[in-house]
This record gives sequence, C-alpha cells and structure tokens, in this order.
Amino acid sequence: MEVENIPSDLATPLHKDIDQTIENVKSILGNSSDFVVREFKIGSTQLVKVALLYMDGMASKMFIQDYITETLMIDLRLTDLPTGNNADSSGKGSSPNQGNVRKKAKWIKPKVNPQESDLFKVMKDQTLANSEVEECKDYQELFSFILAGDSIILMDGYETAFAIGSKDYESRSVEESSSTTVIRGPKEGFTETLRTNTSLIRRRIKDPNLWIESKVIGKKTQTDVAICYMNGIVSDKIVKEVKKRLDAIDADAILESGYIEEYIQDYPHSPFPTVYNTERPDAICGGLLEGKVAIIVDGTPFVLLVPTFIVDFFQSSEDYYQRADIGSLLRLLRYLGFFLALLTPSIYIALTTFHQEMIPNQLLISLAAQREGVPFPAFVEALIMEITFDILREAGTRMPRAVGSAISIVGALVLGQAAVEAGIVSSAMVIVVSLTAISSFVFPSPDLSSSIRLLRFPFMTLAAMFGLLGIIIGAIIMVMHLASLRSFGIPYLSPMGPLILQDQKDAFIRLPLYRLSTRPRLMNQKNIVRENTDKPSPNRK
Repeated sequence: MEVENIPSDLATPLHKDIDQTIENVKSILGNSSDFVVREFKIGSTQLVKVALLYMDGMASKMFIQDYITETLMIDLRLTDLPTGNNADSSGKGSSPNQGNVRKKAKWIKPKVNPQESDLFKVMKDQTLANSEVEECKDYQELFSFILAGDSIILMDGYETAFAIGSKDYESRSVEESSSTTVIRGPKEGFTETLRTNTSLIRRRIKDPNLWIESKVIGKKTQTDVAICYMNGIVSDKIVKEVKKRLDAIDADAILESGYIEEYIQDYPHSPFPTVYNTERPDAICGGLLEGKVAIIVDGTPFVLLVPTFIVDFFQSSEDYYQRADIGSLLRLLRYLGFFLALLTPSIYIALTTFHQEMIPNQLLISLAAQREGVPFPAFVEALIMEITFDILREAGTRMPRAVGSAISIVGALVLGQAAVEAGIVSSAMVIVVSLTAISSFVFPSPDLSSSIRLLRFPFMTLAAMFGLLGIIIGAIIMVMHLASLRSFGIPYLSPMGPLILQDQKDAFIRLPLYRLSTRPRLMNQKNIVRENTDKPSPNRK
C-alpha cells in the first residue's frame, strides 16, 4: 500500500482508515524494528478490524496477552452470543470446548449489546478492564503514549484510539544509596523510576496534604518531572516560583536532574550549589516537612530539593537518628573539615613563605631541613600535589570498582613516597595535602566538596602573593558572596545571615528533638509549629 498524506504536523487527527493510520505511524517511526503491530477482528456478527500497537521492550507482553488481546478477541466476540436454545446451560455443545466457552460468555455478558450500541462506548465502559484507559485523537497523543510504554488500540472507522497503560520496561530495584551512606538509618535509595520514587516518599509521609504534580519537559525526550510538596506547610510563593522556572525550560533533552538544576538555579556562575540533591528518601521527606519543594525527574535517582541553605550541606540524616550530643559533635567536625579542606594548603604556604616567625623554632628547623633539596617554592609544590591528588581521585572514580580503590591507594602512596625521595616535594607537604583530601570527604553532599576543590586554588594563590593577609581578603570576599546568594528568594546563609536565634537550635549543633518544635522561620509563616512535645520524663514513683 502506498503511503499518502503522511502528516507533517503531529497534531493531525488520526485517520478513519486503520491501514492508513498504521502506515503513517510506521513511516514517522522510520519502520523501526521494535515497533509491533498486531491486527485482528472483533465481534461475532459484525466484524470490526482492530490493530494493537506497542513498542517491544517497553510494554508488558504478558499484560497485553491476558488483558487486551484476550479480552478483545475472545470475551468481546462472545458478548452478543444468544443464551437461549443456541447455548446449552449445562455447558454441552457441538464441540468439546463449546460448552465451556458459552458458559464464560454468559458470565461476562454486558448489559449493553454491541449490535445495538456504539462499539467504541462498549469497549471503553465495559470491555477494557484496565484502570489506565485514555482516549487518543491525534498523532501527537499517540506517540506520547506509545513511546512511554503504553499500548494503542485502533479501530477501523473511528478517528479516536484507546491508550492502555501497559508500561513494563526494565528498571533497577530499590537499593542502598551509593553516594550518601549512613551507619544508622534507612538503607533505601531512590531509583531511576519516577513512580517508585514517589511511592518511597508516600510510604514515609502518609498525609493527604502531600501533593504531587506532574509535568513533561524536553521537546525530544519528553521527560516526566514531578513536583512534590506539603500543602499547608510550604509557602505558596515558593511553589509558584518553582513552577514558573520549570515552565520556562525550553530544551530538547532532559536526561538527568542535573539538567533541571542548571536551568532553575539562582546563580549559575557561583561555585556554591543553590539546589540540593540526594538519593535518600528520608532526607527528602525531612525537607518536605520543613516546607521545601522536591523535584523528581524520571530516569535518575537524584532528587532535587529547594530552597537550599549553606547549612543543609553540613547536615546528614544520621544526625537525627543518633543522640543529640553525638549528632552535634559530628556536625561540628564537618564544619571543622570545611575550613581544613579549604585553608590548610593556603595557611601552610603563607606561614612557610611570609610568616616564619609564627612557626615554633623546632618545627621551623625541621621544615627547613625537609625543604632543603626541594627546587620549587611552597606554592608550586602545593599546586603539583593538589593537581596530582585530584587526578588520582578522578581516576579511582572512573576506573572499574574492582581496581579503582586499589589504584588510588597504591598510586597515592607510591607517588607520594617517590616524590619525597626524589626531592620534588617535602614530607610536610604530603601531610598537608593528605589532611586536606581527607577533610574534603566528611561532607554528606559531594557538591560542597567540589566547591571547596574549586576555591582551594584561589586561596593558595592569594596566600602565595600576600600571605595571611591574602587569606583574610579571600575569606571576606567569600563571605560577601555567600551573603549575596539567594535560593528561590531565601537568603543562602540563613539562619546565620540574617541571624535568626530560634533557628540556631538546628544549625551548628542539633538540640534534642523535643526542642525542635518550630520550622525554619523564613520558609513560611502560616504553619511554623512542628510539634508541641514536652521533654519526656520517667515516672519515678
């Protein structure tokens, strides 16, 4: 059959001629090998030609066989069989299987006879038992359904088709989060399937005020994106701003949540992340209960959370699963690790280059002896070691897991020892770089660690040029930049800048849970009370 009038605009309505519609779909898909067409006829006295369309590998063949083709080819054909003299109520017929078939026909017979009513209405209201049945009227809707894993039913003589939910593509099961691990706490992590991720959230927050809205972003990828928030807790302005930024995205492809993050972040040129991402459902639920908005993207296990503050990157879900004193200690260690990872090489360069008088005599003599054969200044020495370690870390990340960690450890030890023996770097510099590297791994979020890696080099340059004065100047510039940042209208340094005393109970340290009775004040003002729980006291009577 010649293909005529192939629609150039996908908004063109479907053709009444089923053969023409099938040929148009095949041509638009380029006769793709994974496109399946199953043609058959339904009805008993008045046969109607029907075609079932689906993509192999994305739709469930078992579901199609049991709930679509069997229903249409057998059950619907039997609905208008007479139940009087032509069918023996005892189940006996002219053939061994006829009696059983007629028993089944009598049991499923609908109230409406397809011969006396419109076949389309009978199929929609009585025959198709699937909970996901939608009408499809043009090629745009047809491809949006079929390329998502649904099945399409075309009927000859009708311009409207049925879209049956039959998605069954391969997906990863729920596993432990690989980027954020905890000793105590849930081990579940998000997957690449959108509905699995929303179910992990609903499992923890069983409240009807948990609202989830869906969008489709990406002209070519048609990626499903879900916006999740707690109605009555979240600020309406934040929700409106999130929807506005998502609706403004006009891109061909959204392959991962990082695409969304880059489009909606407030300051794309800032080294500090203004959108939080995590694989942990409990961390997302904690943010939702504070009045934040989660953005779930199909195809990635990393869920976005906005607005975001600088303190969020120092907090871990495990802080709330341990005692308050232990959680506070761990959080203070992360703040200490931030300054060590950022400033340790710079301080070493400044002290050994400009401020030798600040170093104790014995230590100064030891450092001078170690650097006696090193041909480079401290800045070049630190630069070489930092770049070398970053290369080793990237190599260990990209290499196969079986050898990645071993190569990183052996490479660091061998190169460090060989560099010291060759007189390229001093032993003290190896210690400084090692301490810096270890400190950069204490943060629950890898995004902040990447920011520190980027800022470390400007601080080293300032220290080499101006000593401790350069470090102070760099710190002032960094704090001024942080104070100017906002995440969806909320100050990035909150609750330190502006200073909010009632929110300090969960900033640098964590007070006991019964003291965390209010939500962050800048997030919303309509539902700020989290709980009214007094301190538990044992009955000593």
